[in-house]
Amino acid sequence: YPSTEGLQQPRIRKLIQQALDVLKNHRKNIIELLPEEVLLQENLPTLTDALEYVHCPSITADIKSLIRENHPAQKRLIIEELLAHQLSLLELRNEIKKEESPIIEISKNLVPQFIEKLPFELTNAQKKASKTIASDLNKNSAMLRLLQGDVGSGKTVIAALATLQTIENNYQVAIMVPTEILAEQHYKNFYAWFEKLNIDVVLLTGKLKKSLKEIVQEKLKNNNSIVVIGTHALFQESVIFSNLGLVIIDEQHRFGVHQRLALIEKGQSFDVYPHQLIMTATPIPRTLTMTAYADLDHSIIDELHPGRIPINTTSHANVKRNEIIESIKKRILDTKCQAYWVCTLVDESESLQCETAITTAEQLNKKLAKINVGLIHGRMKPNEKEEIMSDFKNKKIDLLVATTVIEVGVD
Repeated sequence: YPSTEGLQQPRIRKLIQQALDVLKNHRKNIIELLPEEVLLQENLPTLTDALEYVHCPSITADIKSLIRENHPAQKRLIIEELLAHQLSLLELRNEIKKEESPIIEISKNLVPQFIEKLPFELTNAQKKASKTIASDLNKNSAMLRLLQGDVGSGKTVIAALATLQTIENNYQVAIMVPTEILAEQHYKNFYAWFEKLNIDVVLLTGKLKKSLKEIVQEKLKNNNSIVVIGTHALFQESVIFSNLGLVIIDEQHRFGVHQRLALIEKGQSFDVYPHQLIMTATPIPRTLTMTAYADLDHSIIDELHPGRIPINTTSHANVKRNEIIESIKKRILDTKCQAYWVCTLVDESESLQCETAITTAEQLNKKLAKINVGLIHGRMKPNEKEEIMSDFKNKKIDLLVATTVIEVGVD
């Protein structure tokens, strides 16, 4: 276990030994949760033996397999943890499915109008996903659906169609996203789409002025059909929904299960639960989906719009850094294209990321004299971020140095 100031390895060892002594004295009382046939089939030790082996291995222990984390004692603890996680989620799903949700009838007005005005045709994958979601909304048990698709596959349009169906039935829609930049972007897109349909779209983030927050809160309390787009600010105590029918969560892995439930419970009025649509661009293997998202049904948009250029990913050693900078310079000057330079860290630390990005931007500015280098990071003021993103969108910036603040949903 990692040590920390005031808690060193000898102290940790002593505490572990005390716990193991208690375990030995109460072996008969330990309840074995994994069925015996699973233990035999997978050749796994009992819970007590597994705990003793990983915390206090004997002199003859297989150290190599312990370091690789594939020893049967570790495998047993991993299986139990995954199984407990999955069963908890399935139990949660069953509980929510027992509750009643509003029946949101298939849209005959807003959705057809919206599709007609789109400047492109929906792909078959989008049509299939939206049809499934529309059918889920039309049931009196809560929709719990994960919508997965690459960046650019058109998940936001699917979210818009589900939103319109809900609004047409006089219910509210809350769209929760992990960052302010993404919230502002979604707000602009939805506002532009829905303004012509006379649908009220509002934005709610932590940095919004108090007077504007109060206006939004008042609308949510009193207005049935309204779309609110926001960050964690959506589940503050002061936010009260009058008639929440649908919750859409973008990049679900950025939120804990408790945060998701907090928003769902806000919408629970008169024992009616809102429907849930969760969207992610993160590719999730099927087996992991079945385990980590066991409480959710699953739709995949596996088709990009015609004309999309395939994404090509390459990896280079750091010694080739100057060559890469030269190749970016040539590409930008020759083809007038734009580039991102994203500064990431293995350990999440916003302050270190910002410092790295600032230093990198300064270095690239010196090396790329004829190229406009911009910088964006999480510690900038919202209006500064807005200005930089606007300049990048309008091609005033050729190369944008950024932290992972842009990783979810820069349009």
